[in-house]
Amino acid sequence: MALKQVSSNKCFEGFQKVFEHDSAELKCKMKFGIYLPPKAETGKCPVLYWLSGLTCTEQNFITKAGFQQAAAEHGLIVVAPDTSPRGCNIEGEDESWDFGTGAGFYVDATEDPWKTNYRMYSYVKDELPKLINANFPTDPERMSVFGHSMGGHGALILALKNPGKYKSVSAFAPICNPIQCQWGKKALGGYLGPDASKWEAYDATQLVKSYSGSRLDILIDQGKDDQFLSAGQLLPDNFIAACTERKIPVVFRLQQASCFCSPCYFFIASFINDHIKHHAKYLNA
Repeated sequence: MALKQVSSNKCFEGFQKVFEHDSAELKCKMKFGIYLPPKAETGKCPVLYWLSGLTCTEQNFITKAGFQQAAAEHGLIVVAPDTSPRGCNIEGEDESWDFGTGAGFYVDATEDPWKTNYRMYSYVKDELPKLINANFPTDPERMSVFGHSMGGHGALILALKNPGKYKSVSAFAPICNPIQCQWGKKALGGYLGPDASKWEAYDATQLVKSYSGSRLDILIDQGKDDQFLSAGQLLPDNFIAACTERKIPVVFRLQQASCFCSPCYFFIASFINDHIKHHAKYLNA
């Protein structure tokens, strides 16, 4: 599959690049950012996938999070895809910020008119890693995932639905129990239809209740003053309770005076090094 390089910038002796390609899964052109550490010039590196939140593109994380120095130090390739298909000309895809464009929710839609293009789960799980592994010096056996808000939800469900595929998982202010919050009900109802039992396949709190795969050490940072936490959109307590019942290790850090709303990468930048170290511990083991 052909890649078109959109940009390339030297960064901490590595390169921050953006590529465009035609996605077979999403039936549109997609962009992704990829950081190649210095080590990638001489050998294969593990890959850490970042999933962004509502309204974001591939640009938010690569320009605002400040992860590149830590990724260079630990020898990690970091890939940041877009958050939804683009330019599909679907009626209603641009009507709201929390559904449609920029809000793919990392699910495979089953409902018209979304099911042809809105297949972000399969894109991130299958198509994108195959593309990355075919074109860059990766070690396909060493892969992890993390994300923010909607992307935190995506990271958690990918790890829980695919035991052993990802060496580690972490999240910033993830949407932990989407079947119980307004964002989730709107997105899952729109993409998957009115049968709420089908939504559970994309709900981290539900998935962890039946998880029986390899050990997962989960790291979550949450801002105490996050407006979406107080509004009941994130529901981390439900996820933590389910993890505790299943004896799945989760480190949940409630950070003081922090906002993790989509434009606020200041606080992600404050703790990104901890997350990179968390993943490097497993990816470089």
